Amino acid sequence: QVQLVESGGGLVQAGGSLKLSCVASVRTFSNYAMAWFRRVPGKEREFLAASGNVGTIQNDADSVKDRFTISRDNTKNTLYLQMNSLTSEDTAVYSCAANDGPAGVTADHYPYWGQGTQVTVSS
Repeated sequence: QVQLVESGGGLVQAGGSLKLSCVASVRTFSNYAMAWFRRVPGKEREFLAASGNVGTIQNDADSVKDRFTISRDNTKNTLYLQMNSLTSEDTAVYSCAANDGPAGVTADHYPYWGQGTQVTVSS
Protein backbone atom coordinates (compact mmCIF):
# COMPACT_ATOMS: atom_id res chain seq x y z
CA GLN A 1 0.00 0.00 0.00
CA VAL A 2 1.37 3.38 -0.98
CA GLN A 3 1.27 6.02 1.72
CA LEU A 4 2.06 9.65 1.12
CA VAL A 5 2.60 12.15 3.90
CA GLU A 6 2.87 15.86 3.21
CA SER A 7 4.43 18.45 5.48
CA GLY A 8 5.65 22.00 5.39
CA GLY A 9 2.38 23.85 5.16
CA GLY A 10 1.39 26.64 7.50
CA LEU A 11 0.74 30.33 7.74
CA VAL A 12 2.94 32.68 5.74
CA GLN A 13 2.75 36.35 4.87
CA ALA A 14 2.13 37.47 1.33
CA GLY A 15 5.39 37.62 -0.59
CA GLY A 16 6.90 34.84 1.46
CA SER A 17 8.00 31.33 0.54
CA LEU A 18 7.29 27.80 1.66
CA LYS A 19 8.74 24.44 0.77
CA LEU A 20 6.41 21.49 0.97
CA SER A 21 7.58 17.91 1.32
CA CYS A 22 5.91 14.62 0.57
CA VAL A 23 7.40 11.38 1.83
CA ALA A 24 6.32 8.20 0.08
CA SER A 25 6.34 4.77 1.66
CA VAL A 26 7.27 2.79 -1.43
CA ARG A 27 10.10 0.41 -2.23
CA THR A 28 11.39 2.09 -5.36
CA PHE A 29 10.43 5.74 -5.33
CA SER A 30 12.10 6.40 -8.67
CA ASN A 31 9.53 4.14 -10.35
CA TYR A 32 6.72 6.50 -9.42
CA ALA A 33 5.52 9.60 -11.14
CA MET A 34 4.72 12.18 -8.48
CA ALA A 35 2.65 15.33 -8.62
CA TRP A 36 1.39 18.26 -6.61
CA PHE A 37 -2.17 19.50 -6.70
CA ARG A 38 -4.05 22.04 -4.65
CA ARG A 39 -7.66 22.58 -3.81
CA VAL A 40 -9.54 25.63 -2.69
CA PRO A 41 -12.96 24.92 -1.14
CA GLY A 42 -15.65 25.19 -3.77
CA LYS A 43 -13.19 24.97 -6.66
CA GLU A 44 -11.77 22.23 -8.82
CA ARG A 45 -8.52 20.59 -7.82
CA GLU A 46 -5.68 22.35 -9.63
CA PHE A 47 -2.63 20.63 -11.08
CA LEU A 48 0.62 22.34 -10.14
CA ALA A 49 3.51 20.18 -11.28
CA ALA A 50 4.61 16.60 -11.83
CA SER A 51 7.87 14.67 -11.88
CA GLY A 52 8.45 11.41 -13.67
CA ASN A 53 10.92 9.40 -15.67
CA VAL A 54 10.70 11.78 -18.62
CA GLY A 55 11.28 14.87 -16.53
CA THR A 56 8.98 17.45 -15.02
CA ILE A 57 5.72 18.98 -16.09
CA GLN A 58 4.86 22.40 -14.78
CA ASN A 59 1.53 24.18 -14.89
CA ASP A 60 2.23 27.26 -16.96
CA ALA A 61 -0.90 29.09 -15.89
CA ASP A 62 -0.27 32.65 -14.78
CA SER A 63 -1.47 31.73 -11.30
CA VAL A 64 1.61 29.59 -10.61
CA LYS A 65 4.02 30.03 -13.48
CA ASP A 66 7.63 30.74 -12.49
CA ARG A 67 6.75 30.70 -8.80
CA PHE A 68 6.34 27.00 -8.04
CA THR A 69 9.09 24.43 -8.60
CA ILE A 70 8.86 20.69 -8.17
CA SER A 71 11.82 18.52 -7.27
CA ARG A 72 12.48 15.11 -5.79
CA ASP A 73 15.14 13.22 -3.90
CA ASN A 74 14.88 9.56 -4.82
CA THR A 75 17.34 8.61 -2.08
CA LYS A 76 14.94 10.00 0.50
CA ASN A 77 11.66 8.95 -1.13
CA THR A 78 10.70 12.60 -0.98
CA LEU A 79 8.97 15.01 -3.31
CA TYR A 80 9.23 18.77 -2.83
CA LEU A 81 7.36 21.87 -3.93
CA GLN A 82 9.14 25.18 -3.57
CA MET A 83 6.66 28.05 -3.57
CA ASN A 84 7.78 31.65 -3.85
CA SER A 85 6.10 35.05 -3.93
CA LEU A 86 3.00 33.67 -2.30
CA THR A 87 -0.26 35.57 -2.44
CA SER A 88 -3.60 35.12 -0.70
CA GLU A 89 -4.82 33.32 -3.81
CA ASP A 90 -2.37 30.51 -3.04
CA THR A 91 -4.28 29.67 0.12
CA ALA A 92 -5.37 26.06 -0.33
CA VAL A 93 -4.84 22.47 0.73
CA TYR A 94 -1.82 21.11 -1.10
CA SER A 95 -1.64 17.40 -1.83
CA CYS A 96 0.87 15.12 -3.40
CA ALA A 97 -0.12 12.20 -5.57
CA ALA A 98 1.62 9.14 -6.99
CA ASN A 99 1.29 6.85 -9.96
CA ASP A 100 3.43 3.78 -10.63
CA GLY A 101 3.62 4.80 -14.25
CA PRO A 102 4.10 7.94 -16.30
CA ALA A 103 3.31 11.42 -15.10
CA GLY A 104 0.09 13.17 -16.00
CA VAL A 105 -1.69 16.45 -15.37
CA THR A 106 -5.11 15.29 -14.25
CA ALA A 107 -6.08 14.13 -10.80
CA ASP A 108 -7.63 10.90 -12.05
CA HIS A 109 -4.22 9.89 -13.40
CA TYR A 110 -3.02 9.31 -9.85
CA PRO A 111 -4.40 6.50 -7.70
CA TYR A 112 -2.49 7.39 -4.54
CA TRP A 113 -2.95 10.56 -2.54
CA GLY A 114 -1.73 12.12 0.65
CA GLN A 115 -3.99 13.79 3.20
CA GLY A 116 -2.84 17.23 2.20
CA THR A 117 -1.26 20.12 4.03
CA GLN A 118 -2.91 23.49 4.54
CA VAL A 119 -1.18 26.59 3.25
CA THR A 120 -2.59 29.91 4.35
CA VAL A 121 -1.22 33.16 3.00
CA SER A 122 -2.07 36.29 4.92
CA SER A 123 -2.27 39.57 3.04
